[in-house]
Amino acid sequence: MARAVGATLVLLASVAWSADNQSDITQRLDASARVLDEVMSTPNKSIPAGVITRATCVAVFPATVQVAVLVGAKHGKGFATCRAGNGWSAPAPLTIAGGSWGAQFGGESVDLVMIITNEHGMQQLMSGKFSLGTETSVTAGPVGNHEWKMNEEAVTYAKARGVFAGMNLTGSSITQDEDDTRALYGSPVSVSEILGGRTQAPAASQSFLETVERYAGQSKIKD
Repeated sequence: MARAVGATLVLLASVAWSADNQSDITQRLDASARVLDEVMSTPNKSIPAGVITRATCVAVFPATVQVAVLVGAKHGKGFATCRAGNGWSAPAPLTIAGGSWGAQFGGESVDLVMIITNEHGMQQLMSGKFSLGTETSVTAGPVGNHEWKMNEEAVTYAKARGVFAGMNLTGSSITQDEDDTRALYGSPVSVSEILGGRTQAPAASQSFLETVERYAGQSKIKD
C-alpha cells in the first residue's frame, strides 16, 4: 500500500512540475477554447448567460488529471483571462491541484471551467496563489436556463464522458504556472500584470480569447 501511495505521489509530481514547451502551451490554449465552445454550444446544458456574461474572469483547465489511487491526487493546467479595459486580458497560465472533485468523475480526465463573479474574486486570482473556499468563496455552478443570484465569488463546473455539471471545487488551490508563463511570454511576468491588461496577448491565445469574448461579451462589467 505504501508503495502504491508513493508511486501515485511521484506520478502527480511529475505531471505537476514538468515545464511545457511552446507547442504544448499552444495546444492547451486551443483545447481551452474548444472546451468552452463545447460547453456553451450544448442546448439547455450550458453555463447560463446570466452567469458567464457577469464574469470578471474566466478560467479553463482542459483534460485535468485525476489519479484515483488511494490518495485521490488531482492536478491540472489551464489559463485564466480577466476583463481589462474594454476587452479581455492576455491569458495567465495556472495550475489547479487538490480538493474534492466529486466521486462521479473519479479516476478520469475532466475539463474544468471556473467563473469569477466579482472584483474581490478577481483580485484573489491576480494574487497568483489562492485556495477555493478559503480566500475565495466557491460553489458548484448552475447549468441551463437558470436564473441565479450570485453570492459566491467563484462558480465551478466539470465536463467528462459528455456530461457537464456544476462541481464544488472547495479545497482546490490555484497557483501561477511560472515555467509556462516564461515559455509563453519569453520572460517572468506576474499574474497581476497579465490579468490586469498590462501584457500583450500572444498570437497563440487568439482563439481562446475570442471564444471567451463570444460568450461573455466584451464590455467591462461594473460591480
